[in-house]
Amino acid sequence: MTHRISGRTGALGTALGVTLLVSAVTALPAAAAPTTGVSCTSAKAGLAAKLKKDITAALADRTGTVAVGLYDRSTDTTCTLNAATAFDSASTVKVTVLATLLWDAKKSNRYLTDTEDELATAMITESDNDATSKLWKQLGTAKIQGFLAAAGMTRTVPGADGYWGLTQENVTDEQKLLKLVTARNSVLSDNSRAYILKLMSQVVSDQRWGTPAGAPSSVSVHVKNGWLQRSTHGWRVHSLGTFNGAGHDYMITVLTQDDSTMDYGVTTIQNVAKAIHKDLVPATSGVTRYTPTSRPREAFVATPPQG
Repeated sequence: MTHRISGRTGALGTALGVTLLVSAVTALPAAAAPTTGVSCTSAKAGLAAKLKKDITAALADRTGTVAVGLYDRSTDTTCTLNAATAFDSASTVKVTVLATLLWDAKKSNRYLTDTEDELATAMITESDNDATSKLWKQLGTAKIQGFLAAAGMTRTVPGADGYWGLTQENVTDEQKLLKLVTARNSVLSDNSRAYILKLMSQVVSDQRWGTPAGAPSSVSVHVKNGWLQRSTHGWRVHSLGTFNGAGHDYMITVLTQDDSTMDYGVTTIQNVAKAIHKDLVPATSGVTRYTPTSRPREAFVATPPQG
């Protein structure tokens, strides 16, 4: 526990230095694609039109670049907005790191070691950067790319020189990842999927913001968020979430950049999330809706290994 807390505190305490280092990276900044309209389809009559209207309304007065992905297995519902736009991943890449670790262990027919379990738990539940850097280095780019290929995440590009938080990701690939985590497949074992979901359900309270906003108490919540400020495109603020219950099995990805502040990005994401949860699971007697912390936190992207 000491390791996890010190890692998280250190990341926050050195935020300014980290931000300056990240700003100096010569990698090309994520390009902002022209904003297109929300597109929705559904097997349930009227649901696609309602979601399109409400997601569009949630974003009506927001500035910046926003990408949205929604998929609900139960009603065969899909919504997308700017799904191919690339973003710096920040801490959302930690789900990919964990999935790669488990995929690689499965190939060797082994369980995680106690150390790997400790690092994975800290990485997801507390967004510990030191733990992430250790696992990123242990895996190496070749294994990460191997998992991405197996997962069909063809547009995700691992960050270079240890900058895992500068991995390029988009909504399409993140939704592919969440689909793998939430249903039986040949890439991740059932035990691996259960482990990922367990950790995403145990994220500390000050990091349970974003896509869980407005989630009904009748669904289980799994989340991983990230944020990052750079000299170009301002703040990136992202949230991945999966939700199961009340007759639904759905996942939401919202990626943003060009935000003026971290809180502005959080509000944008939560406005979209509230609209989606309300439309998929309308209010019923005895069901309350989740209100995230008013002081959201996340860990900043780690600096690359020295020496």
